[in-house]
Amino acid sequence: MRALTAVVLAMVASSFVDDARADPYRWCAEFGSQHSGATSCYSVTLEQCRATVSGVGGFCRENPFYDGLPVRTPEDGLAPRRRPRSPR
Repeated sequence: MRALTAVVLAMVASSFVDDARADPYRWCAEFGSQHSGATSCYSVTLEQCRATVSGVGGFCRENPFYDGLPVRTPEDGLAPRRRPRSPR
């Protein structure tokens, strides 16, 4: 009975969590070595990423958090619903 109660409570709690959104940028610029250095995942195209690392060294890789789905913005009317904040 306790397990069933825990499962029901977990389902109810998860219904209040906002949907996760992936990163809209497909390419990451890696500066320095592969295991140390800086990362900049703000490139939409591979050419843009290559221009970012041009002259300073580095390489481009695909963003592991990119999912290819369109990004919702307030301008297009697809913004996620926001719950009002409760007073503390």
